[in-house]
Amino acid sequence: MSTTLPLFWDLSSASKKERVDASVKLISALEQFQINHVPPQEGSDTEDGGGDALDLLNSPDVSYSIRRLVRGLASPRESSRLGFSVALTELLSRINTVTCTQVVSLISDSTKKQGSMTGQEERDVLFARLFGLTAVIRSGLLVRQTPLPSSGSSNTQVSSVESYEEVLKKLIEIGEAKSWLRESAWWTVGLAIDAVQDSSVPWKAKALGTTFEYLFSKDKESFWSSEKVAMTLKLQPLWPNHDWDSALAPVFKGPNIFSAGNLAPLGRILKESALDDEEASNPGSGSWNPQIHFVWDMLFDRLLPTSDSKQPPQGSFGEFFRIVVDESLFSSTASAERKYWGFQVFKKALTRVSADQLPMLFTKNLMRSWINHLSKSDRYLHKISLDVAKHIQSFVQENPTLGFPLILQLTGINGSQEFDKLTRTKTVESILTVMDNEGIKNYIVSLLNQVNSKDADEDATALNSRRAWIADQFAALIRNGSVPKSDEWIQVILDWYVVNGLYSIRKKSGSSSIHALRALPSPPFTEEFQTHCCTRLLSCLADLTSQTIVVKKGDKTYKETAVASDGEFWISKVLSTLARLDKDTKHVDPLAPVDEETQALLNGVGKIHEKLGKVSTEKKEVARGFELVLSSLVLQCRCGEENSVESLESCLSAASRMFASKKSSKKKGQQSALPADDGPEPIDILVDLLIGYLENASAYTRSVANEAFSHVTGAAQESTIDLILTQLERRNPSELAEAQEEVMDVSGEEEDESSSEASDDDGSLSEESDGEEAQEIRNKIIDLLKNSGMDDVEEDESNESDEESEELMDDDQMMAIDGHLAEIFRSRKDEQRSKKGVDAQREATHFKNRVLDLIDTFVKREPQSSLNIRLILPLIDLVTKSGMDEKQLSDKAKGILKNRLAKSKDVPTKARRDEVETILREIHQRVRKSHSADNLSVLSQSSLYLCRVLVQLNEDDCVVRIYQESLDDYISRKGSQANLSFFQDFVRRFPALGSRFRDPVLAASSNAVNSYRRCQAFQLLNVILSQHGKKDDQAITSSFQKSLQTTVLDLANGAIDDQSSLSASQLKDPLKVVLLCIRQVQKSDSPPKKAGIWDPAAWNALQVRLAACARFKSSSPLLNMCRQVESIASQLKPQKRNGDGGKRKAEEVVDVTDYSKKSDRKKQRKTKS
Repeated sequence: MSTTLPLFWDLSSASKKERVDASVKLISALEQFQINHVPPQEGSDTEDGGGDALDLLNSPDVSYSIRRLVRGLASPRESSRLGFSVALTELLSRINTVTCTQVVSLISDSTKKQGSMTGQEERDVLFARLFGLTAVIRSGLLVRQTPLPSSGSSNTQVSSVESYEEVLKKLIEIGEAKSWLRESAWWTVGLAIDAVQDSSVPWKAKALGTTFEYLFSKDKESFWSSEKVAMTLKLQPLWPNHDWDSALAPVFKGPNIFSAGNLAPLGRILKESALDDEEASNPGSGSWNPQIHFVWDMLFDRLLPTSDSKQPPQGSFGEFFRIVVDESLFSSTASAERKYWGFQVFKKALTRVSADQLPMLFTKNLMRSWINHLSKSDRYLHKISLDVAKHIQSFVQENPTLGFPLILQLTGINGSQEFDKLTRTKTVESILTVMDNEGIKNYIVSLLNQVNSKDADEDATALNSRRAWIADQFAALIRNGSVPKSDEWIQVILDWYVVNGLYSIRKKSGSSSIHALRALPSPPFTEEFQTHCCTRLLSCLADLTSQTIVVKKGDKTYKETAVASDGEFWISKVLSTLARLDKDTKHVDPLAPVDEETQALLNGVGKIHEKLGKVSTEKKEVARGFELVLSSLVLQCRCGEENSVESLESCLSAASRMFASKKSSKKKGQQSALPADDGPEPIDILVDLLIGYLENASAYTRSVANEAFSHVTGAAQESTIDLILTQLERRNPSELAEAQEEVMDVSGEEEDESSSEASDDDGSLSEESDGEEAQEIRNKIIDLLKNSGMDDVEEDESNESDEESEELMDDDQMMAIDGHLAEIFRSRKDEQRSKKGVDAQREATHFKNRVLDLIDTFVKREPQSSLNIRLILPLIDLVTKSGMDEKQLSDKAKGILKNRLAKSKDVPTKARRDEVETILREIHQRVRKSHSADNLSVLSQSSLYLCRVLVQLNEDDCVVRIYQESLDDYISRKGSQANLSFFQDFVRRFPALGSRFRDPVLAASSNAVNSYRRCQAFQLLNVILSQHGKKDDQAITSSFQKSLQTTVLDLANGAIDDQSSLSASQLKDPLKVVLLCIRQVQKSDSPPKKAGIWDPAAWNALQVRLAACARFKSSSPLLNMCRQVESIASQLKPQKRNGDGGKRKAEEVVDVTDYSKKSDRKKQRKTKS
């Protein structure tokens, strides 16, 4: 026992691992004790059930452990009940020297209730009895047939029907004692029934009869609960010949509780409400449990048996779910707790039903409650409703084929077409993302079938709303990038938009390849819906133009944007559909017939398309860009967009000039070398059209402009870049507003001239359109009239006639208020003009953002183009001169400069040296005047980019000269706004140029405007020398070493003589440079250059002077650096071989060191004294 006692404490541990480990060790030890135990030859009756009966056949450790484990079940410690019950179950299953009666008697004696117990103690006792009886059943002791080992007892039977009856009786008593324990107690009864049924005990039939007598007694025939329904479902297959009609009466009619007549009372029982129509609940139903009852698993096992089950389905699942769940748990009078149960039942049933049974779950009341509680976060059942939505999403991920039936239910008759919008979730959208292509096609077909279906009570407004929703659903499928795309169903959607947005169907064609022609709309589509379809067509093409897919041609695969899987533009596919529909005059009529002039223009586009398909490989990419723009303009013409015909003419002319055939140019002879006209370049015309697309600001034109420009970047010229940069120039917002106002004034004057007779009506309409502003002006005028003595002006306006109202004011009064009226109208006009200016400025900013997208595309596609040089200064202007309301514009320009240009691996190779140098000098001029650290960073990155270009052109001297001029200005002029990081970035980025930069830096330090700038010069020298490596071609020259030594010695001696205001910390910078330089000289492989440059005596003298100076003698780092320089200089100096010169020099160094230590000790003694 001494070895097992510590293990009982670990059985109560909160850690599951510790509890399991303690149980394993305990059972293993007890098994060994029992093996070594020798039972006595004579014994008493084992059926006595007393405490001494356990000791007859068990070792003392085992009998003690059984009693200790049983008593531990009532412990109030946190996890003792779990640990002790597991250990007890395992122990009873391992030993065969105890009987069921003994253990049950021990459990009963240890868990007796006493009158002096508190509520908590009574609860612990009940739980202990429940866990103990469960351990008896789980261990198999309840139905064990193995007799006890040989003993003096006359009865060796381990289990009996009497012991089973005792266990059953005590479990029912536990359920009756506390209603909240009834479910657990009856669940344990079910375990006992299963144990008896699975065993081969001879008293099996008698045990089942005893169970039936206890559960279905006469005095409880009218009382039914969920537990009693569960036991009925468990006993019916085990006892099929029993008279279940009388057993279930009068609550149920017949033995089948799944029959249609029994579903209503079954629903009331499972809802835990009274069987009659009263609202009172079952007596003893207890408090509400958030977990659903175990009977639901048994019900679904009967209604929805698994594939490996041998039992056929019982009853109709649809009727069961409608009556028992929807009309009971989700009824209008059901409480929130019952609805919570209902949602859990729904989740449990969802994983069991098949695709055919899935619609039976989404019943009317359930969907209403789910949508209501899911729509707002403050609803009582919002959390469980959201959990149901997530459960559905995960369910579809595991079963993608069920996504389509689920969407039909969510958007069907019991759901809502706007399910995601109403519930503020993305349930439908997330289901679509995990569906396969077959499911998406089925969903599209179902939507198409709903276009013409009309309910009997549905009016025209509801039908049009549903059709508009279907059109929006199609657009959402294309817009969602997570939905798996297929050319087949995308083409179906685009064809549907084209047919219904640009044509009217005269006659359906069932065999047409265009799916939209297979059904005649009834009733016909309205003009508003046709316009909606046309708009959706352009928005879908905008989304498709921005999406990238993998195109496979032969054995090669590559990514391309705006095309289908066959490499053809989606816009071109739409134009192909238009061409086919134009020829099919039998079935469709165009809503807007094309006139002859436009048709001729479209024919010309067709010819140029054929020519673009035959261009050479080097021009293929540019031809694709022209093809995309021409196709987009043709579609805009067919959709009735303004100015699309003029734009198409310009683009067609530019394409003809851009891709003129060589044969025609040869016929012209010498004139072919001359330009056809003095007009702009074809590429400039195209880019100007694209800029107009960006100004239009629709998603369709913006996506086409960006995609088309990415194809034609290789053909861009200087004039093209200048055209783009012109759009980024700053304009005064007032000028934009005045220009817009002039246009509005001209249109207003023309309208006034054409409709002068209706001025009164126009005035009233304008007053209504002004809304609050007009009412505010009216109130000001009324207040002005009241202040003029007309207090009853409002009453006079409503009561007096016009003639009388004219007499309210004389001429003097009118003149007095005339100025005030003019001021009121003037202030209103200024407010409107100010608002227009703000709007114009905002639109200009958005437009510039779109233009910057073109620049970003150009830099990304053409990193080696010399035209990138022209972009730098305008982008810098955007970064440095943009206001606070243009921060997005500034950030985007900064990103292009710092991320696209500065980090580009390639630089222009054919740039003009003069142009690059001019821009670099301009940047350095701005560096000297910039007051912002962020702007300096951008300028530095831009300068480094231009330096890379110049280095590529072998213009290293130019780079060093420009940086030297800026450094001289920074060091010698206090007003310079440059910083040290600007120059450090340069020397770190170009170490080779930095080695040529050290002499100018050292020279500039002598001309420093103050000590701070001088120290910064030496800090820069430190960075330059740190970049110097052993493999550097340019070693540190002798002249630089001499200059550095002279400069630093003069600087240090001057500081000692108070000729400069250098502090000790500032003097460290030049000494660090000297120490770094001399160390590198020491490591170099050029001995002749080492000798005779560094003077150890001078550094020794400097060290002595520093130690004697009151300002620097306390600075140990300065003194140590001087000693190190002196030591290395001594090693570099040629040594004399005769005598002990080298030894004496070393001794001198040691003496200096010792001297400093002695002086430090003297100082410490003085301070102590």
